[in-house]
Amino acid sequence: MQPTHVASLKAPKETLGPLTARKAFDARRAVDDSDILIGDVEAGRSIRADPLVAQHNPPPRLVRSRIEEVVTADHRKNEFLAMLCHELRSPLASIQNAIGVLRTRTGEDLAVQNRMHALIERQVCQMTLLAADLMDVSRITCGRLRLTRERVDLCVVVRDAIETLESDFNRRNHQVTVTWPDAPVWLHADARRLGQLFVNLLANASKYTDAGGVLALSVYTRDRHAVVRIRDSGIGIAHDVLPHIFDIFVQADEAAPRSRSGLGIGLALVRMLTELHGGSVIAASAGLGQGSEFTVRLPRTK
Repeated sequence: MQPTHVASLKAPKETLGPLTARKAFDARRAVDDSDILIGDVEAGRSIRADPLVAQHNPPPRLVRSRIEEVVTADHRKNEFLAMLCHELRSPLASIQNAIGVLRTRTGEDLAVQNRMHALIERQVCQMTLLAADLMDVSRITCGRLRLTRERVDLCVVVRDAIETLESDFNRRNHQVTVTWPDAPVWLHADARRLGQLFVNLLANASKYTDAGGVLALSVYTRDRHAVVRIRDSGIGIAHDVLPHIFDIFVQADEAAPRSRSGLGIGLALVRMLTELHGGSVIAASAGLGQGSEFTVRLPRTK
């Protein structure tokens, strides 16, 4: 049995009451073949949709383009939900195993208990950060995230972000070099949100850079803006992905094993937080295997 969708269509001269549309699930084909049959439930008659489409809708090419966008967005949403389940399942399994170990061990195994407690704490922290990023994206999208602005030295914010990820850099044997300006760089900004922005950028650079790779940061001023540039020697970004790298649920190289961790919202959050501060962020890469570069520009205070 084919699925049936009920709707009401209004034309300039009449209203076609409750309607049923068959084959609405195959919207792309319908736009090409004009084979959607619309039934007027009250009048007991059926008409083809193509006259209505031609009279009241944009050109078919534009319709097809919009449908493709909806289909792509729906596909990304499904991939995101699958990735979210994966991201939650892994730490939950670790926590469950740790609890099982704690239950079977006696009170004398203090070293084991400490390891299990540390593991649980790490996994809970991971899930908390995951939930926080999702909530922030939701708040920004709905216009409910408000910045707490104050006089902030950008150098301090970037230095704190580097220290936050220092253990990750050491574990992967990354060489991190930083070029600082000669004087403080003052902004009127939300220090916590700026820190979140740069932690996400640095974590992304580290994630896509192999062990022993190089991360280079530079902080400087240009005209009325403060600039932070982050370069890495990582896997780079494909040319077809680069224009969409800041879109939500998009990852640099979805085929790479390291892309299977994370939800693809980090860079989208970076863009949103940067724009909330009145700034901009751009990405550049010579291609796969050529590393990448992210440049953040923020307005300086007078």
